[in-house]
Amino acid sequence: QVQLVESGGGLAQPGESLRLSCAASGFSFSNYAMNWARQAPGKGLEWVGGIYNDGSETVYADSVKGRFTISRDNAKNMVYLQMNNLKFEDTAVYYCAKVPFSYVNPTALDIRGEGTQVVVCS
Repeated sequence: QVQLVESGGGLAQPGESLRLSCAASGFSFSNYAMNWARQAPGKGLEWVGGIYNDGSETVYADSVKGRFTISRDNAKNMVYLQMNNLKFEDTAVYYCAKVPFSYVNPTALDIRGEGTQVVVCS
């Protein structure tokens, strides 16, 4: 079955960087786009961005565009979220999600891991 395991979360100060990883298994990883999403305390799930199955294209939410970068390594079944210039409002639990298509669909967030916590504080 599909398994997604996020890691790399932690504490950071504003302006710092973190890199999240997501290990995928149980499906043909290279056939599917992947999303990253987040859920801040007391708020709903927010799509952060996604990457096409072959890594050829990435799409980002306006709130993270220019600061976050998604990449993937299909040989290792891994997807990454590089987060630069972190802000207080980036505090959230971050999830990776399997998209049921080869292209990014921002609404495909149902199949996701358990998340990794990111806290941005001074």
